[in-house]
Amino acid sequence: MLKKKSTLALAHSALATMVLVVSGVAHAQASAAGYPTKPVKLVVGFAAGGPTDVVARAFADHASKALGQPFIIDNKPGAGTIIAAQAVASAPADGYTLLFGATNHTMIPGLYQNRVKFDAVKSFRPLCTVASSPTVLVVAPGLPVKTLADYLAKARAEPGRVTAGTAGVGSSGHFATEVFARTQGLQLNHVPYKGAAPVVTDLMGGQLDSSFATLGSVLPQIKSGKLRALAVGAPQRSAVAPDLPTFAEAGGGNYAADVWYGVLAPAGLPEPVAHALEQAAAEFAKSAAAAEKLSGLGMTPESQCGAPFATRVAREVATHSQIAKALDLKAD
Repeated sequence: MLKKKSTLALAHSALATMVLVVSGVAHAQASAAGYPTKPVKLVVGFAAGGPTDVVARAFADHASKALGQPFIIDNKPGAGTIIAAQAVASAPADGYTLLFGATNHTMIPGLYQNRVKFDAVKSFRPLCTVASSPTVLVVAPGLPVKTLADYLAKARAEPGRVTAGTAGVGSSGHFATEVFARTQGLQLNHVPYKGAAPVVTDLMGGQLDSSFATLGSVLPQIKSGKLRALAVGAPQRSAVAPDLPTFAEAGGGNYAADVWYGVLAPAGLPEPVAHALEQAAAEFAKSAAAAEKLSGLGMTPESQCGAPFATRVAREVATHSQIAKALDLKAD
């Protein structure tokens, strides 16, 4: 009996040791041999206050707590996010300079062709998405349109006069605007800005007529009545704006457009560092804090990491390049 107890004790001891070893290995991998040991720079290609910036700051706060070092936001707006992307592409692949990007990253090749010094696919390692948001068509409160049908009628009656503001040339809103205009046979006056926040300001002030914007960038103004939303570019209605019809329901065909938000690193990032960052991003997307924060922004938590995210980026680059060529879209 004593021998049997001794054997069980040894077995339990061995099992406990194995658990400790496995746990230690996992911890070592997650911490990437001490990563991070200094502050991490999170570069954002949009102005402070826009939806990408807001989500980036929420992720940075989570990552700082999860990984034990400050994640510092570095806003580098302009040039269709090329400035930010170039800064990250040329940075050391050590995990201390990251890009918090959005779908517009995959639009750069089609718009700028060979005028950039990096490859939107090969120069980066996509880590994880953390959120997504559908595109909505919003109009200034003083514009005499109540429905999508009214908007289409006005745009067709006044070719080139209805203005459509976007967060910049090459932004997701730019593509959304041009694609909808071409498919509907419209001539809209595209007005590019440096970020989403000034678009909203000018819309509310009446300096702009309309915008194809992410729901997250205009949800507060829609709820307060400062902007009028006409349709959402998604297969189904948004849970945070259930009264807003889809483009299909409103007579705009099968038009749909959404935006992802996520973290990318310079190509060549060591696997342990990538693992630590992917784990932090996935945990953020699944957290109650993220769900609450994103819901208020009209966004949905999303966690697509590693190879699937990389495949998505490559696929979207190809798709958006085809669209740019077909519609003859070029950045200035």
